[in-house]
Amino acid sequence: MDQEQTVTGKSILRVDGPQKVRGEAKYAAEYNIPDLLHAYVVTASIAKGRILSIDLAAARRFPGVVEVLSHKNRPWFWPVSFLYKDAAGPPGKPFVPLDDDRVYFSGQPVALVIAENYEAARDAAALVKVTYKAEQHTTDLAASTAFKPRKRRIGVAPVPHPTGDADLAFAVAPLKIESTYTTSPENHHPMELFATTVKWGKIVTVYDKTQSPKSVELFLKVAFRLIGRKVRVVSTYVGGAFGLGLRPQQSVFLAVMAAKALERSVRLVLPRDHMFALGYRANAVQTVSLAADEQGRLQAVRHRAVAATSQFEDAQDPMLLFSASLYRCNNIKLTYELAKLDTVSPCDMRAPGAATGMFALESAMDELAYVLDMDPLALRLTNYTERDQSENRPFSSKALRECYALGSERFGWHKRSRAPRSMREDKELIGWGMATGAWEAAMSPAPARAKVMVRSDGKFEVTSSITDIGTGTYTILSQIAADTLETTMDRVVIRLGDSALPFNPIQGGSWTAATSGAAVQSACRKLKSTIRSRAKHTGVLGRGQGAELLSASALIDLLKLQRGRKLSATATMFSFPFGKKFSSATHAAVFAEVRVDEELSVVRVTRIVCAVAAGRILNPNTARSQIIGATVMGIGKALHEDAAYDHNLGRCMAHGFADYHIPTNADVYDIDVVFVDETDAEVSPLGVKGVGEIGVVAVAPAIANAIFHATGERMRHLPITIDRLARAGSR
Repeated sequence: MDQEQTVTGKSILRVDGPQKVRGEAKYAAEYNIPDLLHAYVVTASIAKGRILSIDLAAARRFPGVVEVLSHKNRPWFWPVSFLYKDAAGPPGKPFVPLDDDRVYFSGQPVALVIAENYEAARDAAALVKVTYKAEQHTTDLAASTAFKPRKRRIGVAPVPHPTGDADLAFAVAPLKIESTYTTSPENHHPMELFATTVKWGKIVTVYDKTQSPKSVELFLKVAFRLIGRKVRVVSTYVGGAFGLGLRPQQSVFLAVMAAKALERSVRLVLPRDHMFALGYRANAVQTVSLAADEQGRLQAVRHRAVAATSQFEDAQDPMLLFSASLYRCNNIKLTYELAKLDTVSPCDMRAPGAATGMFALESAMDELAYVLDMDPLALRLTNYTERDQSENRPFSSKALRECYALGSERFGWHKRSRAPRSMREDKELIGWGMATGAWEAAMSPAPARAKVMVRSDGKFEVTSSITDIGTGTYTILSQIAADTLETTMDRVVIRLGDSALPFNPIQGGSWTAATSGAAVQSACRKLKSTIRSRAKHTGVLGRGQGAELLSASALIDLLKLQRGRKLSATATMFSFPFGKKFSSATHAAVFAEVRVDEELSVVRVTRIVCAVAAGRILNPNTARSQIIGATVMGIGKALHEDAAYDHNLGRCMAHGFADYHIPTNADVYDIDVVFVDETDAEVSPLGVKGVGEIGVVAVAPAIANAIFHATGERMRHLPITIDRLARAGSR
């Protein structure tokens, strides 16, 4: 296909957009199943202890109730810890609902009411009487003891090796800063609630909100001894996931448990307040020490992080990964520790580790710039590096310098006055801040498969079990297939999100476009070769070897001569390893403008420019949407999201969006996204790096740095709420 005819790289509208607008895109809780029961979870009211007794009688008598399950009468299930331990999850034992009489955290499921309708299940849940023996709990990170976590074999939260002598270099350096930064826990609250609809029968069909239908299928088969029964997990559309759907969630476990116990179809939708007990971005306390010479060259970097985890798992985030590789420095010391709390386990959340660790590092870089009386951008350029120092190898590509240049130009950074409180308009102080972002760029360590076949109408059908969690996967796979098959997108049909389709790894890690996209491209190339071979063998109309042979009419003719044989091809894409040759990462430069009401301490983020280098951009439209969405999440991290705990009760006090604030339309102003041209032939067959996470990493520190520039108050705790800023200003 001529370059002018390609669709990959163009801003194509989402192919699944019309279905979503018309309400035809079905989510996990929207499938109509005959004779469907509804479930509701009863949750623990204490943070730690044991269940002494549980009285289900009143709930069972409630009209419409079919059954109430607890740890005493639930059906048998296989211990599932081996599915995660030292493999896909952190060391320890993953939480399993209704396993025994132990209570590990407030909001933990202790019973499940199943009824003929949702209202009956919900109302009967209030009648379940549970007597507890409460034990002393700890939910305050500041009051907990830190320890060095156990390592896991796969997916270890990286703590790069130290280099040089950071303590000595820090001690003798002429200019230095040392500050402590804290972040509150952030809860997952995607638009779609976690839900599961189980259609029970000879084939158990599970409609689930997940980022990995294949993982859920395996989990259910093993956990409920369904090996001999066909299980199909469907997640065709997902209304946002962001990491909470990487593991099978409580909703799918409990729904399938109820369906098996009653041998009936069951739906479980977790209400918004129950979402607070599913998983969260770990709160952390970080101390960063930076030292430099008079020219601003870094002499020492020390970064210590203490993050929250649960009592039963050592959940780990790679908070320190980029402290060793982002800037040139010969003396680096990194320390990562955990503190066990009586909460649910923390889990991955968009740019896990980086979004928290980079807040501390980039805030510290801004502090050092003021000590040096140096422009914050100039300080970063002074310490720019083309090599990953932690691995002692070059990057496969790195256009961060271009991000700085283009982002600062679009923002007008050169007009910034250096002194804090030097820019204002009426009663508002104006501040400009910036920060650097980085995130890993890689293909999935697990293989991805794709299948493409010619349908009877001459169209091409591409199938893969990968989900589309709102990122635009349907669209970019359509573009890749259309270009590879030398056809138009209207002749490509994409089917995703079904465990019955070819195996794909989880949708996460910003690797889906690179991994699944490469598998689709490979399968389409194989199909083209097969079509040409079959056409030559059958002599189909003497047609040529190009696009004419792939026309609908030619393919229909060819299918008729196949005598029932299908025209299809399957390809498996394995990881594209760098070996010891390269490191690879996406990079970004974020510039933020804030306006702060001097009297009320209200902060408005009125302008953000985000310049991103992410290799080949398959669809600027969907990629830009990813960066905008991530930027809004970064605004939430900086100013809004705080899962406030009452440590006396050991309970999160938020129950919904009325008390757990997220950015709304009124909080979001101008977001300018610009992609820097970056060619990378090493990172993946498509040259793709991924954009799902890079957009959130640098937003919070850029806003915090802008607030300092506006007010002169250094805010080292996230979120920066009105009351915290007002108290800082009154000191």
